[in-house]
Amino acid sequence: MKTAIVTDSTSYLSKELCDELHIHMIPLSVVIGQETYREELDITAEEFYEVVRTEAKLPTTTQPPIGEFVKLYECLADEGYEAVIGIYLSSGISGTYQTSIAAADMVEGLAVHSFDSEISCGPQAFYAIRAAELALEGKGPEAILQELEAMRSSVKAYFVVDDLNHLKRGGRLSSAQALIGGLLQVKPLLYFVDKVIVPFEKIRTSKKALKRVADLFGEDYEKGEPLEAVIIHANREKEARLWVEELKERFPEATFTISYFGPVIGTHLGEGAFGFGWTKKRD
Repeated sequence: MKTAIVTDSTSYLSKELCDELHIHMIPLSVVIGQETYREELDITAEEFYEVVRTEAKLPTTTQPPIGEFVKLYECLADEGYEAVIGIYLSSGISGTYQTSIAAADMVEGLAVHSFDSEISCGPQAFYAIRAAELALEGKGPEAILQELEAMRSSVKAYFVVDDLNHLKRGGRLSSAQALIGGLLQVKPLLYFVDKVIVPFEKIRTSKKALKRVADLFGEDYEKGEPLEAVIIHANREKEARLWVEELKERFPEATFTISYFGPVIGTHLGEGAFGFGWTKKRD
């Protein structure tokens, strides 16, 4: 069965990798002032952070319209695909996953399977890449979905933000949690639990927070299983590259890549945020 792999733009996969692995992307959008931009298509991450510095009002974000899903699914059917596996950001922070399910009922002749990654960004990309590799090997939807479910226990991610107000204003973190963080001047480690973003630990400085994340990674690294990791940054590429070099020295057997928080996720985390995600390498 010819199976297409779809993911949304918050996985922040490069166009080159999407082309290589035949991954199809559906964009979320960011609204700045009176203008709406589809991330990865109408605005780059660098352009976004430059623009929002001069905006008094925080941008907002929107999920893809159901019609965009239907259009994409119908195009895939016309290209000879018999099935689709769509891998989307956590349903706890966006309605994208639910919209994909609704769109599937509007398309005939195509078996559409939606997968809730329960996370976002680089760790979400782990799922999309694994699914695409399996699809290229000729694996069917059931085998691919089984592999994705099996990955859940090994996919981990932590985030450090400079300003909790972005998450509070965007409704992704409670006012009480943001207030406590601001008053104490802490840099909380955040992670996903039950599909939503919650504090993991409160740490006084960003430097200590990043060290704590590396230590958490080290706990899995020391188990001896091969790991692949991604460092994610919000317009801090230089700092991200320096951090990766430090991590490579400490964890020489792990594989590291660099990704970024684009406009949609950057709206909620703010410029300067960092993320660290990892999973087991494929056998």
